[in-house]
Amino acid sequence: MRPGLYAIAALGVLVSGPAAAQAYDPNYPVCMQVYGGRMTADYIDCSFTSIPQCQATASGRPAMCSVNPFYAGPKKPKSRAHKRRPYVD
Repeated sequence: MRPGLYAIAALGVLVSGPAAAQAYDPNYPVCMQVYGGRMTADYIDCSFTSIPQCQATASGRPAMCSVNPFYAGPKKPKSRAHKRRPYVD
């Protein structure tokens, strides 16, 4: 019974292939998706701060700019807890 289960598990691992990593960088609000041809692969570049900046880079290429769905917004500075001193007469 166990060798059969191991064989099925091994077959599942071989068929499924490697897992893909997240393609979107959450630090930038705009991404460019570049469509590859026969010799190059498709990829996503999330290193743009505005749509016009992305469009200038994508000009003349098989690419499209879009809003990053994983952008979290600007990081807020951590507020410091204000420690009150006790009132003393």
